[in-house]
Order: sequence, then C-alpha cells, then structure tokens
Amino acid sequence: MTGTDNWYSDTQATLGDRLAAAREAAGLSQSVLATRLGVRQKTLRAWESDLSEPRANRLQMLAAMLGVSLRWLLTGEGEGVSAPAPIEESDNGLIVQTLSEIRVTRGEMLKISERLGQLEKRLRQQLETGHG
Repeated sequence: MTGTDNWYSDTQATLGDRLAAAREAAGLSQSVLATRLGVRQKTLRAWESDLSEPRANRLQMLAAMLGVSLRWLLTGEGEGVSAPAPIEESDNGLIVQTLSEIRVTRGEMLKISERLGQLEKRLRQQLETGHG
C-alpha cells in the first residue's frame, strides 16, 4: 500500500483532519462549534487547516463535545470516528489530487479573507479620520 492508496487513515490524518472529521460526524458547522467553544470561527478554521493548534483545555472540550477521545484527537488511536469507506483504485489518484487542491484552495481563501479584513479596517480608519 502506497501513501496515496487512501486519502484518509488514522496514520496519515493530522490533528486538523481528525478535528474536521469529528465535527462533521457530529453534524456541527464550524460556526456552531466555534460558538460552543467560545472561540472565533477563524480560530477553529485555523485548527482544522493545521495552521495552529488548540491549547490543552480546548482539546479536552473538543473531545467531549465531539464524542471522541482526547487520545484519538491527538494521535488517531482510541475512540474516534470511522474513516470514510474505501475508494476504488482507479478513482484514487483523482480523489487524492482533488483533496490536495481543496486544501490548498482553503488556505488561499483564508489568506484572502484575512487580507480583505485588513483592507476593510484600513478603509474604515481612513473614513473616520477623513470625516473626523
């Protein structure tokens, strides 16, 4: 079995992958889970994208809210969610490539969203100083 035989496995999944999988298995949106945790959606999105990691107290809360063990969330071992059903070998390459593109695009979108926020803040400051 090569590294591309399955796009998701406990040995290949990251903390962010497991967090997103558990959230989806629990039927929660990022917005709802972030609100329940008391964090910004941007923070949760960064955790799921492996751009940052939650602190220990938030990890414990996440595990409890999502019905998975803390050990599984951190390592992929123990009580967690099931991996998606196996995929056909002929579809594997395209699926892996598409998932990779999705991950890259998600990161680009996050950067663009942050840049838009910075531009909006700058524009608001200019409007305030221009009218003040």
